[in-house]
Amino acid sequence: MTIQQPAQPAPPTVVTPLVPARRPTWVRWPVAAVRTARPRQWPKNLLVFAAPLTGSALSRGSTALGGATLAFVVFTLASCAVYFVNDALDAERDRQHPRKCLRPVACGDLSETHALALACVCVCLAWAVGLVTPGYGLILAVTAYLATSFLYSAKLKHVPVVELAVVASGFVLRALGGAAAVHVPPSGWFVLVCSLGALLVVVAKRFTELTSLGAPAAGHRPSLRRYTPRGLRTAQRLVALAMIAAYFTWAWTEADAWTADWHLATTVPLVAALVRFDRLTATGTTGQIEDLLIRDVPMLCLELLWLVLFVIGLAIQP
Repeated sequence: MTIQQPAQPAPPTVVTPLVPARRPTWVRWPVAAVRTARPRQWPKNLLVFAAPLTGSALSRGSTALGGATLAFVVFTLASCAVYFVNDALDAERDRQHPRKCLRPVACGDLSETHALALACVCVCLAWAVGLVTPGYGLILAVTAYLATSFLYSAKLKHVPVVELAVVASGFVLRALGGAAAVHVPPSGWFVLVCSLGALLVVVAKRFTELTSLGAPAAGHRPSLRRYTPRGLRTAQRLVALAMIAAYFTWAWTEADAWTADWHLATTVPLVAALVRFDRLTATGTTGQIEDLLIRDVPMLCLELLWLVLFVIGLAIQP
């Protein structure tokens, strides 16, 4: 009788993980440069169309539209320069951040020297395009934006409260630059509403940073040591109420009764959008707070509803 030997188990197969091939430098460098320029943040610069739109300047046709478009190009180039400088100066701190460590300068795909060189190129291009527009309003606005933004990156970002005002001023200067490009004098109410809206976004951003990162948040942004979640949340809601009051007052004080009534109607989607924004920012997120304004479907629908109502009002006003 033959005794069968038990089958020996097959030796385990060692699987070597596949490591993706690193892109060649001639591909990696331009990709890193574009990523550092933050194309997803460029829609912020559409604020240059705010004053021409509210002032009915775009109804003048191609001249006004061309001026506003040039302002958009100027501030897009300027904002790219700011991002290059910011990432070069913050590279070491970004390496300790759970999300910012993936930025090209922080992870080594783009050197700090190259980032600063690209910033210089963007500044020169922004000034060159700005000088094409008649007058000096646009060039003054973008120069003020660059100066405050570079000061922010170098020092002011660590000063509590002041850093909030500086970031918010960047949005306001965009709106003022658009007004200057098409020669529309912005009203005081317009500037106030823009300022409060910008401050609202910045305060909400600090709140989500503090609540999502917890104790280590101050290591990434030292100014957060001076804030508390409750204080920021209260400030966010107070600024939102002030923005609604300013917008309502602006609409109510329109000289023409029909225009005033139509602008008051646009307050409804604005208030609904602010309520939605408050709910979206109630929980901390490590993502970009600006994404809540353009990626949340209900929020986007409310923003479009406000815009459509406003444009219709301009089109059919007697």
